Order: sequence, then structure tokens, then C-alpha cells
Amino acid sequence: MSLVTKRTPQFPGSIYIQPSQSETSKPPLAKLFNGESDEDDDEMIMRALEIRRNVTVEIFKEAMRKGKFGITYSNNLVSRLPDFIDYVMIEAASMKQLPEFSHSTFNTRAKTVIHDSNVVPLIRWLKHNSLSYPRIGKLICMSMGNLETIRGLVEWLKTIHVRGEFLGFVIMKAGGDILERSIEELDDIVRYLENNGVRRDWMGNVMSRCPQLLSYSIEEVKTRVGFYLDMGMNEKDFGTMVFDYPKALGYFTLEEMNEKVSYLKEFGLNNEDVGRLLAFKPQLMGCSIEERWKPFVKYLYYLGVCREGMRRMLIIKPMVFCVDLEKTIVPKVRFFQDIGIRDDAIGNMLVKFPPLLTYSLYKKIRPVVIFLITKAGVSRKDIAKVIALGPELLGCSIVHKLEVNVKYFLSLGIPLQILGEMIADFPMLLRYNIDVLRPKYRYLRRTMVRPLKDLIEFPRFFSYSLDDRIIPRHKALVENRVNFKLRYMLAISDEEFARRVEAAVERRSRFESGLMSSTLSDSQTTNDSLENRTLVDFCGREVAFSECQTSENQVSSSKNEDAQSFSSE
Repeated sequence: MSLVTKRTPQFPGSIYIQPSQSETSKPPLAKLFNGESDEDDDEMIMRALEIRRNVTVEIFKEAMRKGKFGITYSNNLVSRLPDFIDYVMIEAASMKQLPEFSHSTFNTRAKTVIHDSNVVPLIRWLKHNSLSYPRIGKLICMSMGNLETIRGLVEWLKTIHVRGEFLGFVIMKAGGDILERSIEELDDIVRYLENNGVRRDWMGNVMSRCPQLLSYSIEEVKTRVGFYLDMGMNEKDFGTMVFDYPKALGYFTLEEMNEKVSYLKEFGLNNEDVGRLLAFKPQLMGCSIEERWKPFVKYLYYLGVCREGMRRMLIIKPMVFCVDLEKTIVPKVRFFQDIGIRDDAIGNMLVKFPPLLTYSLYKKIRPVVIFLITKAGVSRKDIAKVIALGPELLGCSIVHKLEVNVKYFLSLGIPLQILGEMIADFPMLLRYNIDVLRPKYRYLRRTMVRPLKDLIEFPRFFSYSLDDRIIPRHKALVENRVNFKLRYMLAISDEEFARRVEAAVERRSRFESGLMSSTLSDSQTTNDSLENRTLVDFCGREVAFSECQTSENQVSSSKNEDAQSFSSE
């Protein structure tokens, strides 16, 4: 008899448990037995409980099979329900004290507990609402046996438009006491948010992405909403902000929120500026000061960006303060350095065009640089100048913008190399729409009758408005009969242009008046010479006539004397 092993206690319908089975993963019920009894008694009690637990598991699986659940699904779900199995086992044991169950077996009492709890229909209903078996198991364990609270809470979540796949997620992430809260308290939270700009049909999306809002009291929610409204947000901006990034309202502590707002104010922003900034990009509240913002600010200082430049970047493209420094920003800066752009010029580029940091290096920036060198005629020595002066080119589409503009300029008869020089002189040349370029070029060649050389010398001609700048100034030049180069015609203010036109007209007037005076003096000199010549001729003729008359008189007098002498004789 001494060789016979000690028989393990068995109960009707129980399953034999091998002694070698690990007891380290037993449910919480094992923690109830930490007494100071004998080790053999403790071991026997624990084995008895384990047997009862396995009996309860088999009874629960049988109920699941009767509910038309598959074997695999039942096994997977039961493995997630250790606390509920212990609850059923304890309730079945306590029912022994009731008169109607005093003579019933444990299996009967366990089946009664499972049936009365309606857990199997609840599981089917939760599965129908797109909850996975791990979440169903967690919800049932969270309910502590009060399963009706799960159904009521799920029905309420569906009224605020929480979709089926997020129902279990919202309940589990909302906190352990969510099942203990009344529907009236939850309605007060939703109603208050709705009164402050969060639309009812947005509420499901908001709660699905930030279930923590349901764990706060109504006073806590009012404090958090007032935190943003005090920065000058109106209801529309606040509602849009909560819809875009619900965690900005409910995920972070008030201390963290105040620290981030104070840090943003160090860039020279006032309270209203920060409010507008967070309304536009609430994801800033999700960035860490120590891990994200401070390293980025130090890196910008290294590139020569001052506080005003950072403020401009923050206002124009706040998303750059949410970008990873090592993985996204540093590789782009190194690429710009490799093509010959100085560090201070890189800083100016980032301040001038902050969205540059959000573009992909290999899908956007590098292809544009390669296109400018190979297809647009930009030389390698000028590519750094082009990118530094016109970083906006890196945001243009190659197919729909850059390639179309290059083909248009080549169709005008501009050689590719000359086009590259024009782009180096004025990189924005490739950013204009063809519908804007074509009328200006037509007016230049047909109305102004300017050669293509003028356009090559001054490609900024396309940057000026045709109706407001080019046509009025050309008409002014025509009316005043003067002509300027395109650079001096367009690249000056209206006052300077009027002054130059007036000066040109005055010079022309002086020139014309000087020419007329010289012409008049020449004509007067000619007339005087003619008059003098006539006078000389006339005088000569008179002298000759007088001499002739004198000689004639002398001849006549001599004739008279001869006649008188002849008569006297």
C-alpha cells in the first residue's frame, strides 16, 4: 500500500490535473489563499480550486457551443476570461447556501450562473458590433459580473456615432471606472463639447481617438476647454481643433499643456498668436519640448536662423516643429551642403520657404535638382545659386509645371544654355503659368516691338503685371516719345519712372531746342552773307554805272567842246 500514489481529490464532472502543471499563471483567486496552514493542506486546496476552475471552463465552453460559437473561438475567448471564470465559480459555490440549490451539484449551479448572466448573448452582440475576442474578454472581466453596464455603455457610444470597431477600444482606454459612470454624466460632457463648437457627428471620431475625455469629470472638461478659449479661440476654431487632434484636449495633463504654450511664447508670440497657431496645427501639443523642439531650435541656430526667422517658420509652416530632426531634416541639409549651398544660405532658404523641410528628399528634392541640371540647362556651378534664390522650385511638379515651362521657353527660340542662364538670373521664371507668360510675351513682341534679346537680358519681365505695370508704362513711353530698356522701364517705382520720363523728355526738348537754335543761326548767317553779297554787287554796279556816266559825260563834254570849236571856226 505504501507504493500506491496518493489519489488526487476528484469531484463529479471534474478533469484530472497533472501535478507537473505550472501554477505560476493561476487566476487572481489563488491570491486568496495565503494563510499559514500546512503545506499539504494548501496544496490540496489549490488543486481542488484548479479542478473546479477547469470544470467551470468546460461548462462555459458547453454554453458557448450551444450559442452556436465555434470550438476555436470558444477556446480563444475562454483563455481571456480568467477573472470571469473565477466569478462564476465563486457565485456557484455561494449558491449552495440557498435552499433551492442546497442539494444541487456544482455543475448545475455553474450553468445557472452563466445562464442568468446572459453572457453568451452579450458575447454574440459584442461580436456583431465588430469587437474582437480579446476586447470582449477584457470588457467582461472589467464588468466584475455586472454585464448589463457593457450593453448600456455600448448603446450610448453608438448614439454619438462611435463605429463598431472602436467600441471596445473606447471603453477600455476610457479608464477602469467608465462602466461605473452614469449615462447622464457622459451626456453632460458631450453636450458641453457640442455647445463649444464640436459638432455632434464629429463626436464619435473625437471619442474614438481620445477616449480619455470620457474619464474626466465635467469640471475637468470645462477647465480644459477654457484653457484654449482663453487664448482667443472662437467656437469654430476650437471645434475644428478638437476634430483634427482630439488629444490636444484630453490626452495631456494641464501642466504639460501650460509648459508647451509658454515655450511657444518665447518665440515672440502673444497669447492670441499661440491660440491661432494651435487652432491651425494642434499637433504641436503632441510634440515633446526636450526631445523635439529644443534640438531643432539648436540646429536652426547652427544654420544662422535667428529668433525672428524661427517665428516666421512657426507661423507659416508649424508642421516643421513636429518633424523628426535626425531622420528628416539633417539629411536634407547635408544634401544642400553637398551641392554647394553655404550654411547661412541654407538658413535663409528655410526661413524663406519653410515647407521645404516637409518634402521628401528622394521623391521630391533630388529629382527637381536633377531635372534643372539635365533638362533646364542650369550648369552645376549655378545650381546652388538657383536653389538658394528660388527654393520654391523644389515644391513644383516636374511633369505639370517645370517641364511644361521649359518646353515653352525653348519654343520661343531660346537656346537651352541661355535658358539655364536666365533661370540662374531669375529662378522664379519656371514657376509661372503658361497662361500668364503667353500674353506678356505676345505684347512684348507685337505691341512693344522688342527683340527677343531684351527678354533674355531681363527675364524678370514676366514677373510684372501686364495690365497694372507693363501696358501703362509702355503707353507713357509712347506718348512721350521716349524709350527705355526693360530693366529701367519696369524695375522702378511709379515716382521714379515718372521722374525718369520727365528727365528724358526734358533732355529731348533741350536737344531739339539746341538743334533748332543752331539751324536758325546757320540760316541767319547764310542770309546775311547773301545780303552782303547783294549789297556789294549792287554797290559795284553803282560805281561802275557812275564811272560810265562820268566817262560818258566827259565824252559828251569833249564832243561839245569840239562842236563849239568847229562852229567857231
